[in-house]
Amino acid sequence: MKFSEQWLREWVAPQLDAQAIADQITMAGLEVDAVEAVAAAFSGVVVAEVLSKEKHPDADKLNVCTVDDGTGAPVQVVCGAANVAVGQKIPFAQVGGVLPGDFKIKKAKLRGVESNGMICSASELGLEEETSPGILVLSEAAPVGVSFREYMQLDDMTIEVDLTPNRGDCLSIKGLAREVGVLNRLPVSGPQITPVPATIDDTFPVRVDAAEQCPRYLGRVIKGVDVQVETPLWMVERLRRSGVRSIDPVVDVTNYVMLELGQPLHAFDRDNLHGSICVRMAQSSERLTLLDGQDVALRQDTLLITDERGPLAMAGVMGGENSGVSEKTHTIFLESAFFAPLAIAGKARSYGLHTDASHRYERGVDPELASSAIERATQLLLEICGGQAGPVTEAVHQQAIPAPKTIMLREARLEAALSKQLPGDEVSDILERLGLQVERLAEGWKVKAASWRFDIAIEEDLIEEVARVHGYNNLPVRRPAARLALRPANESTLTLARLRNQLVARGYQEAVTYSFVAPDLQAALLPDAVSPVLANPISADLSVMRASLFPGLVRALEHNLNRQQSRVRLFETGLVFNGPLDDLSQVPMMGALVCGGREAEGWSGGKAAVDFYDLKGDLESVLALGGAAEDWRFEPGEHSALHPGQTAKVLHKGKPVGWIGTLHPQVRAKLGLKVDAVLFEVRLDALSQGAVPAFEPLSRYPEVRRDLAFTVKEETPVQALLDCAKSQAGESLKDIKLFDVYAGKGVAEGHKSIALGLTWQHASRTLNDEEINQLVDAIVTTVRTELNADLRG
Repeated sequence: MKFSEQWLREWVAPQLDAQAIADQITMAGLEVDAVEAVAAAFSGVVVAEVLSKEKHPDADKLNVCTVDDGTGAPVQVVCGAANVAVGQKIPFAQVGGVLPGDFKIKKAKLRGVESNGMICSASELGLEEETSPGILVLSEAAPVGVSFREYMQLDDMTIEVDLTPNRGDCLSIKGLAREVGVLNRLPVSGPQITPVPATIDDTFPVRVDAAEQCPRYLGRVIKGVDVQVETPLWMVERLRRSGVRSIDPVVDVTNYVMLELGQPLHAFDRDNLHGSICVRMAQSSERLTLLDGQDVALRQDTLLITDERGPLAMAGVMGGENSGVSEKTHTIFLESAFFAPLAIAGKARSYGLHTDASHRYERGVDPELASSAIERATQLLLEICGGQAGPVTEAVHQQAIPAPKTIMLREARLEAALSKQLPGDEVSDILERLGLQVERLAEGWKVKAASWRFDIAIEEDLIEEVARVHGYNNLPVRRPAARLALRPANESTLTLARLRNQLVARGYQEAVTYSFVAPDLQAALLPDAVSPVLANPISADLSVMRASLFPGLVRALEHNLNRQQSRVRLFETGLVFNGPLDDLSQVPMMGALVCGGREAEGWSGGKAAVDFYDLKGDLESVLALGGAAEDWRFEPGEHSALHPGQTAKVLHKGKPVGWIGTLHPQVRAKLGLKVDAVLFEVRLDALSQGAVPAFEPLSRYPEVRRDLAFTVKEETPVQALLDCAKSQAGESLKDIKLFDVYAGKGVAEGHKSIALGLTWQHASRTLNDEEINQLVDAIVTTVRTELNADLRG
């Protein structure tokens, strides 16, 4: 939330500058993101009055004006703004003045007519980011000749606070002033709010059918409002300094009261309401066109404001287009309500929305605030827009309004938590200044929370309040005393750091993606996956927990490709979530993705693209770290996200622990990817298992090698041939290598030639040819029998 330092000082005035206030509330738990000036630097700008206006003799779009700038003599100036008029009070930059951007005002001639200054727009003074359509028109009461900067009180600072979700009570000037008052032991005084007496009998019936979701609803008819009047400049400025754009006087007043008191309000065009207001849950097949023009299909868990014809607004989120205030509005129905936080939480995001109202309601608005807020808004509307107010209509279900919690704070527990004994009177004073009702007891304090403090529910909450108001810097620093034994390092376990370093050494970069992903992306990659859906997601694109690392890596690939990074090497480690919430498995995984050229661009590098075997080689280098490569196998498999025929199941000790393969062409087309990508994903618990190195004596006896080439069908996996050979090679087999795969001339069509190199060595004697020949014959016989393979001559 943004707020103006000057506006805050109207409520509470500490003897601190803006930066000191920011530091103070940051240390109290309300983190300040920025402290900025409300206007750019400029000088030589005064309040002036337009005395005359005539068309420029040589330019249709220019006017020649004379202005009174308080110097005693009228000043001639050429102005191109269409909205300039005689009698206006305007900001006037005198000759010698300097505007934002170091723009110096000099005497000039425009199409032959002398101009001695400049009538300024809001954007030219740095008060608006977008170019203003015309000059800035001031109040008729603005005093001529006074410095414009002083008149607008532009020597002010905007403080932006990043509030945690539990402190919704500070989303207003009133709430922030309360905090500053508590921290500085100062009284807080806001505007006087008194009930506005009804001058007409007009009412509009109100009914609440969803009492749990809306325990209190207030409404008031205000007749004869003039929405064509301009919002006072002081209000426009306060809204601007709070990051809110001025729209029309009715909307501006509701936004102003929301910023001032923290209570969202909404105004309906009374003439577009029919029958009565009803607060209820949405029904099936209902739709609503919102104020932003978006037409949404309403779900049955959405709270609505309706009349006899149907939905008028999404409660606590946004009003409907058809019932909103327009330039033709003369009578409004002003709404002020308390909506339960759980009824609003997540609803705006689920429809792709986020509004100031939903931001407050889902964090909690004071249920006692609605009445004073509607009276404050009525005061301002009558002052600005005129009109007559009817009586306030209220529908209330007292039993559904959350009652403030009563909590016991034990003195001994407080001392143990803070490592400091605070005087009982100081603790009572802190709690009372926070607006809590305190009763001193022998063992501590009995505390009743204020209606606006939804976050105070248990004893620890009170301890936190005492600590932050007393000052964290005033608490003693004590280090924990403990005897810590060193944990033994398990040599058979590979650390995550070592696995990561291996991939980094092979040219990969680590990616860190969200644990929640877009449901459509996950469905495209893993159509059968079941994982928890978030109740209150950050956005609709991050609403389900990931069932695999693939969605995050693919999204990271898209991000890089969209930024002209054609060669991508990414890996990630993290949890994946499978199953419903009540039977959820969370498994740590390692995944990787490659795309683009096999080698980095360079004069000596080739242009070949990576393929399945490049990534398989990188994965095998990771598997080899454990020193037990024989425990790992790759078998052909099928995976919904991976290309048929270019997919392998990764097995560890015979159990499936992962997948590797090329991204499926249909998935690629659905995601709009124009390049191939290869991915793998393997369980971390399997990757981290290794063998403890052990010394084996070196044999003094010679090795014996035999090379065997077999002709097998193309679909026969090499691993099957290796397994057959190992099964018959005896205990003295030291090594077996695949050194050639050939298909072509001399080999039958549909077949391939696989050449193996086998090496034997005995630890205590020399192996003779007869023994080796017997082993070779056994290998050839078994391979021929089990794999229908022939020994090549």
